[in-house]
Amino acid sequence: MGQPELFAKRTFAEETELVTRGAVCWQDAPEIGLTKVQGDGLLLVRRPDELADLPRPWCLARTHDELLVELKMPGDHLDVRAIQRALLRRQARQVQRVEAADPPWTGEVPLWLVAPHVPEMLGRLREVRAVGPGCYEVVSEFPFLWIAANELPLEDALVPFLVARSGRALEEFALWAVSRRPWEWVMDMVEFTTMSATFLEELERRHPPTDDPEVRARRRWIGRLVLKHDPEFRREVTDEAVLLEARRLLRRVLTLRGLALAPDDEARIDACTDPATLERWHDQAISAATTAGALR
Repeated sequence: MGQPELFAKRTFAEETELVTRGAVCWQDAPEIGLTKVQGDGLLLVRRPDELADLPRPWCLARTHDELLVELKMPGDHLDVRAIQRALLRRQARQVQRVEAADPPWTGEVPLWLVAPHVPEMLGRLREVRAVGPGCYEVVSEFPFLWIAANELPLEDALVPFLVARSGRALEEFALWAVSRRPWEWVMDMVEFTTMSATFLEELERRHPPTDDPEVRARRRWIGRLVLKHDPEFRREVTDEAVLLEARRLLRRVLTLRGLALAPDDEARIDACTDPATLERWHDQAISAATTAGALR
């Protein structure tokens, strides 16, 4: 299982009980003894009556005691094989529940399949009926709900499902969530999901430098964590810090010498990424008669 799926499962585990006010909890699905046939997770319904006022799909869980969840994140296959494997895992859980009870359990294990969208192929295989925004009943001998994350409304109670969004819908969710979720969670989402450069620029614009000590402390914590686990990025940050300090010292000498910097000079200093050149300019600035002489 890749990082996006782990992130989605962790979000379900952390958010389900919170957003349903304890009415539903998440549990990792048990491994079934069929050469490891295991679903992504189970939703255990503990207080169904408290789901009535929650948005779909939550309110649709009231008639069940558990639901098998399959997560299909952006980039995962949504073809016939993927659907049949999901059905196999549901059937395996069905057998497991029947065999675990005496007398045998006679219910049907529901399947909730969460994916960015409904594939066109599904409509050719089975009858599909819309039962709410982003929620589709797949006609079957057991309860089968397809949850299209890209079509769900942006609501706090739906966050566990919304992380399966893709493309522009994912970025819309991320921009909506950035001011509503803990900063560490937002950073995980940026790291583990596919975001465009445009989104990252927008995220940076929405979070400019701040004097808020709490926010700065969180950002420093995130920065230290990234530096600790990414040696290449740590080298890049160190190299950038050397360049920033070299530029600062160069400008300081020019200012003390009374040598003014034109906009083109400023741009030239900022564009220089060679520490040796910046050091040479610094040494020349100590005695140069003009700015041009210092930056030659």
